[in-house]
Amino acid sequence: MLLGLLVFLVPIGVGAGRPHRPQPDAPVPVTVDSELSQPAATIDATLIASGLLRPTSMVAAPHDRARLFVTEQAGRVRLVKDGALLSTPFLDIQPLVLSNGFEEGLLSIAFHPHYASNGFFFLCFTNTGGNLEVDRYTVSANPDQADPGSRLTVIIVNHPGSVYHYGGQLQFGPDGYLYISTGDGNDPGDQLNNAQNTGVLLGKMLRLDIDGGTPYAIPPTNPFVGTGNPRDEIWAIGLRNPWRFSFDRLNGDLWLGDVGQYLWEEIDHELPADGGHNYAWNCYEGTHPYDSNPSQPHCIGRTFTWPVYEYQHAAGRCSVSGGYVYRGSPNSAYFGQYVFSDYCQTNGVQTLSYAGSNWVVASY
Repeated sequence: MLLGLLVFLVPIGVGAGRPHRPQPDAPVPVTVDSELSQPAATIDATLIASGLLRPTSMVAAPHDRARLFVTEQAGRVRLVKDGALLSTPFLDIQPLVLSNGFEEGLLSIAFHPHYASNGFFFLCFTNTGGNLEVDRYTVSANPDQADPGSRLTVIIVNHPGSVYHYGGQLQFGPDGYLYISTGDGNDPGDQLNNAQNTGVLLGKMLRLDIDGGTPYAIPPTNPFVGTGNPRDEIWAIGLRNPWRFSFDRLNGDLWLGDVGQYLWEEIDHELPADGGHNYAWNCYEGTHPYDSNPSQPHCIGRTFTWPVYEYQHAAGRCSVSGGYVYRGSPNSAYFGQYVFSDYCQTNGVQTLSYAGSNWVVASY
């Protein structure tokens, strides 16, 4: 797992438009590895903090530039304040967390958009039963300490029989709803076809209204709202292991890195309030048929949304870690570009941008 250092590339900015998003069921021109362009500038890494144990995510609270909150896989939320790692965790939930497996543990943290007034933040982790759990907590009177007794369980996604593919990213969208990514819960190949099964919450993007009910309500504009199957919480389907996603701070577009099986990694893109997409797993890995699945009943008759970029397991890359659209200085060469990396590529990042007719990737 990767510490989300890319967060430092995305201070709030202005300007730039939205890239074209290809229509469903129309495979797109994607830049392959042999076409990687040369970088226009260089990216330098700066050490922010040391002494962390298996960090999994890092965020800042809304309107708070002095502190960074880092989740450690075993179940602690650490606080980097004014450039120094505090010795006392912001919150320690290790007794609640199962972190024996490579992909288990405390996976992410998200702060309520009105954190300054309500003190709410949310954690996503694998609980001691091996299921994916999202809990809400509240900060204490000490702004550097959470109240461990404030725990409210928001949702538990059953994840039976596997220690792989939890997803586990939390993000509040520009619409104020809480988005949750979930993995397919299977390896290899999603043998239970969870990602295409709208009766389960695995292999999905979920969207919850955490202000409209306790512990949550269903946003009325969720694409599958109705009685029975599909599940009302679902925003998008057909995902394998969406480890990281983010929203463009300027225009609200959603960018998602979905980890592939053996051959292809993919990046998906959707416009705001544009739910209901099927990102094709396990019928396709990227834009490529997975085994013979496209001819299987659970794949026939489906309309798929293809990735805007895919790349093969080559040049030391094996597992995409979705990043952010850079919205710092409008004069920067990176402004409006999606910055991402790969778990197996320890010495570089890539940027993705739209060049009018195709997507262009630069490697740094």
